[in-house]
Amino acid sequence: MNEHDLKHLIEATLLAAGRPVSTEQLLGLCDERERPTIDELRAALEILATEYQSRGIELIEVASGWRVQVRARCADLVSRLWQERPSRYSRALLETLALIAYRQPITRSEIEEIRGVSISSTIMRTLQERNWIRVVGHREVPGHPELLGTTREFLDYFGLRSLDQLPTLAELRDVETIGVQLELPGGEVPAEPLEIEAASEVLAEDADVSVEAAPEDGEDNASPSLVASSDDDEPHTLTDPPL
Repeated sequence: MNEHDLKHLIEATLLAAGRPVSTEQLLGLCDERERPTIDELRAALEILATEYQSRGIELIEVASGWRVQVRARCADLVSRLWQERPSRYSRALLETLALIAYRQPITRSEIEEIRGVSISSTIMRTLQERNWIRVVGHREVPGHPELLGTTREFLDYFGLRSLDQLPTLAELRDVETIGVQLELPGGEVPAEPLEIEAASEVLAEDADVSVEAAPEDGEDNASPSLVASSDDDEPHTLTDPPL
């Protein structure tokens, strides 16, 4: 298969799939006699990504594979094609998710100790229903509390290949760094409240989030479309990245 045909096959596959497609899956689409090497496939992906740089769509690699998606600058207008309202999530949920992402494996009680407030069961249920978090083990202490970590779906949703692409907590000490594309993750840097708020803002920006009002943290009877937030928490509206 020549480079031109390979590039067209990749483009058609990613547009039709509506989800990330791995390198192995792309290779598997080709007949064995015409199957390109991994290097040839990656070269075609790089060419396609370069061609998209001046267009309204982009080719990115996430944890589950390659994906074609609408560029962030076009997302607001394109989202008007859909009538349904996007799901709404509070700042409390994003802070909880940020703590799990940065401090995993971590227990629910450890999250509550850092945030200084209890976590509503609605928050935990929402994170699990979105398949953004999972139980990765149990702490060897009385009661054996569950240890929580993030999932591949979490990485895919926020456009990450791995957790290494999250900004470091050390870099988040300065709230003015929010929104800047940061690099490798830090080591064992303690999570201060300001840093956790900043980390949640990074996740919010990656998911194109807007702010609305929310109920207080710890209220388990919140509306299904909302998760609870603490006294000064404001919810965010997350919209799925367009494919």
